[in-house]
Amino acid sequence: MIRTLLPPARGSAERTADGLRVLAAVCIVVAGIGWGPASGASLAGVTAGMFLPRLLRVRASFDIAFGIGVLVAVWSSVLQIYITTRWWDVPMHLLTNGLWAAVVYISLVRLGVIADAATLPRPMLSAAVMTTALGLSLGVTWEIWEWIGHTYIDEGILVGYNDTVGDLFWGGVGALVAGLFLPFLTNRSVRPESAPRAAEH
Repeated sequence: MIRTLLPPARGSAERTADGLRVLAAVCIVVAGIGWGPASGASLAGVTAGMFLPRLLRVRASFDIAFGIGVLVAVWSSVLQIYITTRWWDVPMHLLTNGLWAAVVYISLVRLGVIADAATLPRPMLSAAVMTTALGLSLGVTWEIWEWIGHTYIDEGILVGYNDTVGDLFWGGVGALVAGLFLPFLTNRSVRPESAPRAAEH
């Protein structure tokens, strides 16, 4: 079953993506020992998320970009770069929100929850609209978690009107860009390869 879900890597790009997952697993221990259990838990969550592109069998370059993006984002939090370098928050929301929006979109299509934009009359526009909506929803969810963290865990977590609106805006832009480039990111229709085609009349 594992070999079915995670077939052996083919080519150097897929092996690189798998190497990033191994690195992320090592980082769980490093972060947990060096920065505490909360940091280790953050790396564990990111490591689990990094298996999604592999399960979805998207283009290997997208898999690599996703892995690098989420690892940089979580280590930026662990090392408090968001506090020491305030502008760093903008490119991270732009990048990671776009990557996550694309992954969630592809996942929902594979699960049959939403339609594959490739089957609709205006595929590029449909994909862009859907990924942007998903990206904004993910952004709102993230901001809620930030508020919970600030209120109940650590007051050092940055919250505020300008910060929240800015994060949502740049995250939405990243999701829009991801939607426009979905055909390149996946290198195929996002439907399962075994999905039956509609009968031709």
